[in-house]
Amino acid sequence: MSRFGFGQAVARTEDARLLTGRGRYTDDITLPGQIHACLVRSPHAHADILAIDTHEAGKAPGVLAVYTGADLEADGIGHLPCMFPLVQKDGSPLVTPPRPALAVGRVRHVGDPVALVVAETLAQARDAADLVFVDYADRPAVVAADEAVEPGAPVVWDEAPGNLCFDWERGDAAATDEAFSRAAHVVALDLVNNRIIPNPLEERACNGAWDPATGKMTLHVGSQGVHGLRRQLARHVFQMPEEKIHVLTGDVGGGFGMKIFLYPEYVLALYAARRLGRPVKWTSERAEGFLSDDHGRDNLTHAELALDEDGRFLGLRVRTLANLGAYLSNFAPFIPTDGTGMLAGVYKTPAIHVSVRGVFTNTQPVDAYRGAGRPEAAYVVERMVDAAARALNLSPAEIRRRNFIPAEEMPFRTATGVTYDSGDFRRNMDDALAMADWDGFAARRAEARARGRLRGIGLSTYIEACSGGGPEQATIQVDADARVTVLIGTQSNGQGHETAYTQIVADRLGVPPEQVAVVQGDSERITFGAGTGGSRSIPVGGASLARTAAQVIEKARAKASEMLEAAPVDLEFADGVFTIIGTDRRVTFREVARAAAPAPDALAFDEVARWSPPAATYPNGCHVCELEVDPETGTVEILRYVVVDDFGKVLNPSMLAGQIHGGIAQGIGQALTERCVFDRESGQLLTGSLMDYALPRADTLPFVELALNEVPCRTNALGMKGAGEAGAIGAPPAVINALVDALAERGVTHVDMPATPETIWRLARGTPAAAAP
Repeated sequence: MSRFGFGQAVARTEDARLLTGRGRYTDDITLPGQIHACLVRSPHAHADILAIDTHEAGKAPGVLAVYTGADLEADGIGHLPCMFPLVQKDGSPLVTPPRPALAVGRVRHVGDPVALVVAETLAQARDAADLVFVDYADRPAVVAADEAVEPGAPVVWDEAPGNLCFDWERGDAAATDEAFSRAAHVVALDLVNNRIIPNPLEERACNGAWDPATGKMTLHVGSQGVHGLRRQLARHVFQMPEEKIHVLTGDVGGGFGMKIFLYPEYVLALYAARRLGRPVKWTSERAEGFLSDDHGRDNLTHAELALDEDGRFLGLRVRTLANLGAYLSNFAPFIPTDGTGMLAGVYKTPAIHVSVRGVFTNTQPVDAYRGAGRPEAAYVVERMVDAAARALNLSPAEIRRRNFIPAEEMPFRTATGVTYDSGDFRRNMDDALAMADWDGFAARRAEARARGRLRGIGLSTYIEACSGGGPEQATIQVDADARVTVLIGTQSNGQGHETAYTQIVADRLGVPPEQVAVVQGDSERITFGAGTGGSRSIPVGGASLARTAAQVIEKARAKASEMLEAAPVDLEFADGVFTIIGTDRRVTFREVARAAAPAPDALAFDEVARWSPPAATYPNGCHVCELEVDPETGTVEILRYVVVDDFGKVLNPSMLAGQIHGGIAQGIGQALTERCVFDRESGQLLTGSLMDYALPRADTLPFVELALNEVPCRTNALGMKGAGEAGAIGAPPAVINALVDALAERGVTHVDMPATPETIWRLARGTPAAAAP
C-alpha cells in the first residue's frame, strides 16, 4: 500500500500553507478601487420604523451612498429565500414571511439590518453609520418559543397567528397510542436543547464587484459552497442568469453549518457595487456576528417512553417546539423536522410519533449547526433511555442491550421510516465500556466521595443520517507531466479536503501527492457542486472523485495499449504503472500522459464524473464520559472520555480523529458552558460577546480516547460513513447522563443544558436553578 494511499494517517498537506500565513481568507482580498460598507442595525427586538433620515450621514466625509430598504424595493431586489417548502400535517404550506436584505416597515430582532452606509474607508463608513437617524416605535417582543405560543403573546408576523410557522408530524400516532395503552412503565422528561451561537474562528465577510462591460457580478465570500449561493442570488434576488454571477470562496476558517446560508450582507455588497461601480467590502466583527449570524438548536421537547415489564421499548412520543427566530433562514424548517428520523436511535422501538411546531420569535434566525437536527434527536433518545434505566432500576448498559437493533437484522427499517444499512451497536457499547473500565467505576466513586467530590459516569449511543442527498461532481485534469488538477464542488472549511482528495487521487492514479492540486470554491471554473454540509464532502465528493479517476485510468489504458501494442484487457494498472499481465513490459502513467497530450502545454486527460448516493450513510457509536463535580463550587472536571465509532471504511485516521475531537469539544460546550440568554422583556441579547457567552476552553476539554469498529457502508461507493458531525451528536447526552449520575445521590434526576456551575451548585444543594432573565 502507498504511504499516501487510502487508509493512511497522512499529515495534512494544507497546514504548512495555513500555519505560515499563506492562507487567503475573504478579508485578505483587496480589489482595485475597493470601498467599504457598514450596516446600521436595529437596537430593538421589535419595533415599527417610522422614518429613516440619511441626510447627515450622506454628507459625511468619504461617504458615497446610504441605502435603505426602500431603495432595494425601488430597484426590484428580491428577498432572501427559504429553500425548504415544508408541508404541514394538514397539507397546507408553512408560513413563509418576506425577508428583505434591509428591513422595511418593521424590525424583528436586535441586529436586524436597517441601512447600508458605503464610504471610501471603513472608519468613514462607521462614523457615518452613527449619523443615520431611525425613528422607531417600540413594540412588545417575545424571545422564548414556549412564551411565543401563549395566548396574547406579541405577534412577530401578522400572517402567522400565534407565531406558528408550521405544525408537522411524523410516525404512526395510532400505533404509538396503542403501545402506550399496554405499557407497564411510562417515563417522561421535559428537555431543553439550548440555543447555540456558532462563533467560527473566522467571522463572515464578503467583497462584491460589478463589471459594467459584461454585466457580471463577482462575489468573494466565506462559504460552504459557491453554487448554492449563486443560484439563490440569481434566481431569487437579482433575477438574472446564473452565468452572470461569479461566486468565489478561498480559505475558510470554520463554518459548522452557518456559512452555508445566504445572508443580507452578501446581497447588499453586490447591490452597492452595481450601483456605485466599485467593489464593496464588508467584514463582520465578533460582536456583530453574535447579532447577525444564524444561530443553532433552541428546541423545547416533552418526550414519553413506553416500556413493557422487562424494560423493552414499546413506543416513543415526542412533542417539540422549535424556535425559528424572526425570519426563515435557508433551511430552517428542515432542521427540526428531518432530524426526527433519527428518534429511533439504535433501538427497536416499534412505534414512534413526533410532532414539531415551528415558532417565530424576536431573535436571530435559527438554522443548521453541526449535526443539524440529529444531535437534537440523539439527546432526546439517550436522555430518555437513561431516565428509563433509573426508573426501572436497570443499568444504563443493560437497558440498551435489551433494546439494541441486532447487527444480524441489518438492513433495518425503523418506526420513523429510515432504513439503516449496517451497524453493530452492541459491539460499540461493549468495547467502549471495556475501554472506560466501567466495571471499576464504583471504587473510583468511593475514592472521590472521600475527597468530598461527586463522581459520575454516563454513556450515550448515537446514530445519524448523513452523506446522502444529491450528487457531487469531480473533474480530473492531467497534463503532459502527469500533474493532476482536481476540480470539485465541495468546500473545505478547515476539514482537510485538499489532503483527503489528494490521497484518493494518489491512491487511484499512483502519482506523487506533490503533483496533485485541488481547486474548490469557484462557480465558473467548477461547473457543478453541492457544497459542504451533512458530512458529505469525502463520502460523496470522494466517491465522485474515485469514479472520475477510474475514467482517467480507462482513457490512459487505451493509450498504454497503443504504446505497448497490447489489448487493453491484457493490461493491469497498479502503483502508477501499466503492465502487460504476466510480462515485464510496462509503461508509467507519466509516460502515458506525455504520449497522450497533443502538445507539451496541453492536457493529456480531462475527465468529469458525478456520483449520487442511493441513500444516506449511518455512522454510529458509543460515548462514555466520566466526571467529577465539586459541590461547593458547582464546577465540573471531565476526567475521562472514551469513544468507539463506526465510520465504515476510513480514508485518513488522523484527520478523522481531528473531526471527532472537534465535534466532542462543541458538544461539551453545548452541554456545560454555552448559554445564550435574551432579556425576556426587551429582547436584548445579554450574552452578546465572548465575555458573556462561554465557549469551551482547553481546561474544559478532556483527552479523547478513540477506537474504531469498521463496518463498511453498503450504500456508499467507497464503503464510508460520514464523520464530520458525529462528535457533536454523541457528546451532549453522554455528559449530561454523567452529570445526573454524579448528582443522583443528591436527589437530582435531570439537568438541563447548559449545566453551568451555578446550575449545578444549586442542584447539589436542592435549590431551584436560576431562571434565565
